[in-house]
Amino acid sequence: MDLVRRVAGVPLVALVLGLLAAALAWYRLGPVPRNTVWAEDGGVFLRERIAMGPIDTLLHPYAGYVHLVPRLVVDLGYALPAARYAQVVALTSCLLVGGVCALVFVLSRDTVRPASLRVVLAAVPVVLPLAPREISGNAANLHWYLLVLVPWVFAYRARSWWGAAALAVVAGAAVLTEPLTVLFLPLLLLAWAAPDTDQTGRHRRLLALPVTATAIVGLAVQGTTTLTSPRALTPVVPALRDVLAGYLLRPVAGSWDPHLGAVLSAVVARGWAVVLVPAVVLLVVLVAAVVVAPTRTRWMVVALTLASVAVWAAALVANGGSGTRWSAPVAAMAGPPPQRYAAAAGLLLVSAVVVAAAALVDSGRWSRAARRTGGAGRLVGALAGWCVVTAVVAAAVLHVAPADTRRSDGPVWAEQLPAAAEACRADPTLQVARVRSNPWSSPVACAWLMR
Repeated sequence: MDLVRRVAGVPLVALVLGLLAAALAWYRLGPVPRNTVWAEDGGVFLRERIAMGPIDTLLHPYAGYVHLVPRLVVDLGYALPAARYAQVVALTSCLLVGGVCALVFVLSRDTVRPASLRVVLAAVPVVLPLAPREISGNAANLHWYLLVLVPWVFAYRARSWWGAAALAVVAGAAVLTEPLTVLFLPLLLLAWAAPDTDQTGRHRRLLALPVTATAIVGLAVQGTTTLTSPRALTPVVPALRDVLAGYLLRPVAGSWDPHLGAVLSAVVARGWAVVLVPAVVLLVVLVAAVVVAPTRTRWMVVALTLASVAVWAAALVANGGSGTRWSAPVAAMAGPPPQRYAAAAGLLLVSAVVVAAAALVDSGRWSRAARRTGGAGRLVGALAGWCVVTAVVAAAVLHVAPADTRRSDGPVWAEQLPAAAEACRADPTLQVARVRSNPWSSPVACAWLMR
């Protein structure tokens, strides 16, 4: 009976956690952003869905890679009445992020043992202060959340072939949405490091095969897409000092404060200590976890941290941010809003910090050499770990209310549709009406409006 309760309890807790996370993501958006269509959701993805149909768009390249999950979300929105399109896309995106949170909670149990800390880790995607600014509640940015999920999918040791097959589906959806998942490919070795057989003689290591094969095939598709439909850009490699300084001013600072303009102004006025002191504390926690934690935890901390820096650096190269002199900030640089890449790198960084804090708290799993530090070492580690977790929770609580986002000024989607429908009725030859979205305009098929 206890075994049944334990087995049934994990899916139930994960389900409740996922629903609560989705509800929190929805709440943090606020009413106007929930009803505003953002970027590719109303531009490229919707336009190509109307022109090409639901099948041909799924693996159609855009910006040099494939966007499977956002295309599916747009398909769902297009299948329902046009007036509900903005709400459907926002709600579906929030539900998918809630699913990411639930899966992180389940898949991280081999690495993070304390259930309370796994809840904190799982909640990172919806409590990050910067998330609602641009990446939350829209399909165009779902790939960042899948990037946070992938390391846990790759490293997880499946218990059954059914579980392995389900993970392979998740891995395929994620890899066919975000090519940077290649950063976590080495974590597949953790799944292959399972014992040769279990008590029934079943070959445990082979359970890693479905996810491995799916990941390799998916990344091959992404690589082929990049080669055959390259993104138009003129990359300029930024100076290393600007990459690191920008990382401190954006992803690191955004991990606890979404008002990055105020942070930069404080650095200009009072010096780099404003961000360097917290960054050094985070670095000490990360290094300490790498030193004392078991192999699985150690490599997860390293992978999440390095991927966070890599996402930020790649964004600077690929999106014209290499010209910003982050190492020499001036007051004028406080004006531009935070980039979505700061939030994406922040998700990975905070995840790494929470995993590191959990490793310090769970001293029973320290390496043999680390356990020799005795009670004092374990007490210091536990205090450091809980302080970091408290800081993460405090930052989340202080910024949980709906705040200013890039969609806070609308335009509200449904309010524009009566005029678009009238334009379709007035001109029987008109096939597509234009509706404003943010920051572009969107094509709305007259047949969809009249459906």
